[in-house]
Amino acid sequence: MALNYPRLDNASGVWNMKEVTDAVKGGYWPNAGARGLFGGGYEPSTTAVIDYITIASTGNAADFGDFTTGAGVRQGGAAASFTRCIWGGGVVAPARRDFIDYVTFVTTGDTADFGDLTQATGQCAAASNSTRAVFMAGKDQSPGEPNNKIDYVQMASLGNATDFGNMTAAKAQGAAVASPTRMVHAGGIAASPYPKINIIEYITIASTGDAQDFGDLVAINANLAGVSSSTRGAFGGGYNPTQLDTIQYIEMASTGNAIDYGDLSAARDGVGSAGSNSKRGIWGGGIEPTLVDTIEYFAIPSGGAVVDFGNLTAARKDVSGNSNCHGGLNDGNQGVVDTT
Repeated sequence: MALNYPRLDNASGVWNMKEVTDAVKGGYWPNAGARGLFGGGYEPSTTAVIDYITIASTGNAADFGDFTTGAGVRQGGAAASFTRCIWGGGVVAPARRDFIDYVTFVTTGDTADFGDLTQATGQCAAASNSTRAVFMAGKDQSPGEPNNKIDYVQMASLGNATDFGNMTAAKAQGAAVASPTRMVHAGGIAASPYPKINIIEYITIASTGDAQDFGDLVAINANLAGVSSSTRGAFGGGYNPTQLDTIQYIEMASTGNAIDYGDLSAARDGVGSAGSNSKRGIWGGGIEPTLVDTIEYFAIPSGGAVVDFGNLTAARKDVSGNSNCHGGLNDGNQGVVDTT
């Protein structure tokens, strides 16, 4: 079995090699650097603010930095490696954008330029494994219709995105989750007249090609947000046509329909995700119908009720973010995925 050995800067006290090995095998090595980020959003104008939290604890979010686009961004896609959080696309009022921005988790500060998507797109979804970030679907700049594009980047380098393939149909306002091998996209709206949809589809991240059918959500749903462990993806919130509190899950290694898994503390759409670790998925913000600063977490292995985590630095919706310990990173290649 390939062991996922920790970085020494995550240790505390004195550990011998047997203790380290036992901790890694047992999944209880501490990873103090496990952070989740919430980026951008609308409050009630588009904001550039990025907040951060420590996934394994609870408490209010703190300021991390800002998007260097100045006016901010909303409804972009966010993916992450162990070291970087990467945002692509989104809306900088009134235009959609092709920018890709990134930050480094262990520091705080403003975003830096990464490159560009293959076209300007807003209301897209993103997820990743430890090497590739993939951006799915969204709305074109003109005439503002949903598209079926899939782009990807290699997260360790800088540069423009490359075409990956196509979705089964044009869509926007969906959500994405990832295992180390698969990215799964769920829900959203279809092309004009913009019906909400319940379609789930997937790709194999390490290859390129078109998406394939996975199954269906429990209910037709748009503007939802996803979190995942390495095996299970969960989608929370959304609207159809009013706000929803539904949480539903899938087993990513198989195909099939989603299963009801619990509820958010209130019905809301425009909810954002700060990613997850192997046990916790974190949702924040949204509209209920007023804007909220709520952050709450959810037990991915067991489902059930959410637990209060704290508050964002401001009430807002349409935030996007991720973590350096989400399910797509648990591939045994490097780093330590937080299991606390």
